[in-house]
Amino acid sequence: MIRVTAFNGSPRTDGNTAILIQKVLEPLKDAGINTEVIQLGGSGIRPCSACFSCASNKNSRCAIQDDRLNEWIEKILESNAIIIGSPTYFSSMTPETKALIDRAGFVAKVNGDLFARKIGAGISAVRRGGAVDVMSSINKLFLISQMIIPGSTYWNFGIGMNKGEVSEDSEGIANMRNLGENILWLLNKIC
Repeated sequence: MIRVTAFNGSPRTDGNTAILIQKVLEPLKDAGINTEVIQLGGSGIRPCSACFSCASNKNSRCAIQDDRLNEWIEKILESNAIIIGSPTYFSSMTPETKALIDRAGFVAKVNGDLFARKIGAGISAVRRGGAVDVMSSINKLFLISQMIIPGSTYWNFGIGMNKGEVSEDSEGIANMRNLGENILWLLNKIC
């Protein structure tokens, strides 16, 4: 079964980032692809402690056990495509998004590039500027993990500050739908 897992790094479960994620997922759902959205914001995910246990244990798990990261690594491993979305906070991603990238990315890297050849797509909601920095940071995880990054008609962000305003960014919404269609095309080629 083809599976796509999306991570919402926003503290808002139904805010602008969530809206963008749902727009990417629409073509996938329409095609019968199994999709899931995981809420990172507010989850209590901790940052990497640099203990290097994942490198010495080589068990595809993080040594930190008091949050859900290991469960989410399993979800990523079961998925064919990963979407990571974050609002833009001072030209960067949320701390929860960064914790996911640092910890899951390091576990995957030191355990034989566990995410290699999966599809990875990053998106960002932004009030005005800084979304390209967020996209770059997310894409660097995908690139160092040997993942496949689909393109779209423009950079993968939508503009809006207050909850729901991103829906008024017609170009951003169209770009998200196109991104979803490109992910679907890739899934059909490689799965």
